[in-house]
Amino acid sequence: MRVDKENYYLDIAETVLERGTCLRRNYGAIIVKNDEIVSTGYSGAPRGRKNCINLGYCMRESLNIPQGERYELCRSVHAEANAIISASRRDMLGATLYLAGRDMKTGALIENPQSCAMCKRLIINAGISTVITRSSGGRYNVTDVRDWVFNDDSLSELSELF
Repeated sequence: MRVDKENYYLDIAETVLERGTCLRRNYGAIIVKNDEIVSTGYSGAPRGRKNCINLGYCMRESLNIPQGERYELCRSVHAEANAIISASRRDMLGATLYLAGRDMKTGALIENPQSCAMCKRLIINAGISTVITRSSGGRYNVTDVRDWVFNDDSLSELSELF
């Protein structure tokens, strides 16, 4: 049985995440347009800086910071951001980003990984049209990036403050 294209690219994203250097969660992202891989990215410290795996600790983990909070304390550039900065916008217009993640403590794949708010903004501005994330058992989720534009979650977070 031949693997479908979505799982083929998600398998590649899983391979890319193996280069990640985060001690908490590693992600792999690939950008595909017209059935060609445009770029790849994984989570890791900016070039020239030490990675958490080299330091032997994660600042956010050491401070018991919950998932999804205080990303400014994280050493890593996210996989989506690294894939985006490695491609030209011309090649990303209308492209699909495939995303896979792994919990480094358990080794388990993260079902339906979600891009953080900042990565969503980068994906929108890059012109990427679709994000596909791995679920389980060969299943995957497809997100139309226009939904992120029209259902602006940053406004709902702001309304909670007032």
